[in-house]
Amino acid sequence: MAGRDRSNGNGLDDVSKAIIEQLQEDGRRPYAAIGKAVGLSEAAVRQRVQRLLDGGVMQIVAVTDPLQVGFPRQAMIGIRCEGDVELVASKIADMPEVDYVVITAGGFDLLVEVVCEDDDHLLDLVSKRIRAVPSVRTTESFVYLKLEKQLYNWGTR
Repeated sequence: MAGRDRSNGNGLDDVSKAIIEQLQEDGRRPYAAIGKAVGLSEAAVRQRVQRLLDGGVMQIVAVTDPLQVGFPRQAMIGIRCEGDVELVASKIADMPEVDYVVITAGGFDLLVEVVCEDDDHLLDLVSKRIRAVPSVRTTESFVYLKLEKQLYNWGTR
């Protein structure tokens, strides 16, 4: 396959991208099957996957349905803060209920996704812990009623 080791500006060659795409389709796909699909040996795939994991390019995890594992209340919380936004993001990211933190431009400085056991748990998290972080000015919670779509197979560029 000509040009398969080209990097497209993000430091990943075409073979690494193909490995990632194989794992996005099925995170349990055997290295031998991936090797066959991308033209490498099982050992070479294993080494590349380990480099991708060690480099923080990807992680292989079980994606669960929070409702079925004891967390029926999910919410996205928009946060406006003052001062060092990255410091606030770091403190909030350390909270175990928080599974997603992104620094944004626009109406909120941060968007934070949380999973909680119930409404009381969410109330405690927002009012006593998130709002207690220095520099948090305001919060707005968007409670999830139904998860319609959540995919992680967008491929690579």
